[in-house]
Amino acid sequence: MAETGSETLVSAYAVLQEALQSRDAGARRDQLKADIIGLYRAVDREVQTLEQLKEQVKALVQAWKDLAPDDSAPEAPAPAPGPSREDHLNASTFVEKGWSLMSLGDHAGARTALERALELAPNDPQAMSLLGWTLMLQAQYDDALLYFQRVLMKEPQNSLARINVGYICLKKRIFGEAIEHLSKAIRLDNDRKATLYAHYYLGLLYLEREMYQDAQNFFQKSIKLGPNLVEAHYELGRAFWFGGDKEAAKGAWRGGAQTNKFNPWAKRCAELLQQVDAGGEPPR
Repeated sequence: MAETGSETLVSAYAVLQEALQSRDAGARRDQLKADIIGLYRAVDREVQTLEQLKEQVKALVQAWKDLAPDDSAPEAPAPAPGPSREDHLNASTFVEKGWSLMSLGDHAGARTALERALELAPNDPQAMSLLGWTLMLQAQYDDALLYFQRVLMKEPQNSLARINVGYICLKKRIFGEAIEHLSKAIRLDNDRKATLYAHYYLGLLYLEREMYQDAQNFFQKSIKLGPNLVEAHYELGRAFWFGGDKEAAKGAWRGGAQTNKFNPWAKRCAELLQQVDAGGEPPR
């Protein structure tokens, strides 16, 4: 029997899972990333095909309801789906797709998915937050800020939007306002991810201002909250190095390099460790 589309995709997933565990996975990292993105998109096309088929089946239900009833049996009415809930569910699908693409580094694809989510649910705070985030990661700070401000107008307690406003203020070097937003998110402590990144962004802010002890404290807190946030290991090493503790810096980079060998920040930690061992300096 020939494989179905879904079975083919499951087989492709198994192949990639095995490839990621192979000895030469590090050398094939870029190709593996492209293959994972390709598989994700193939799965997404399959999902869209099934969604279209689902709509066609609903049309069959309606056609059946339009048939002349058989007097020998009463007609059982089929429940009609609520249009607003259906829009919400479809929007959620695109939100999840956007988040997955962001995680893969495909920010253009994430933007397309999240804009589609907002077409279906224009006031969805999560879709607005994630769209603002992916724009921010592409350095489109003014556009991102508009989405975060819309979210905060609807949900002043939305810590994820608030920490990203803080990050944009940091990039624009509006340090006082950045500290205000990031510190408020930490006080609210109502979103684990937001609390983690608030500490990390404050570390970046104090590192930028050459307040190395404060930067070290915030990076260490962010690593405690999220040990897999490898970029915090990288920046902690820089804070130690410029603060005068070069051995502690090497320890931070060594820890980052060992956290996740497939993470690009882990590779940067390993490269920087080799660079300073050879007598070089970390970037300012």
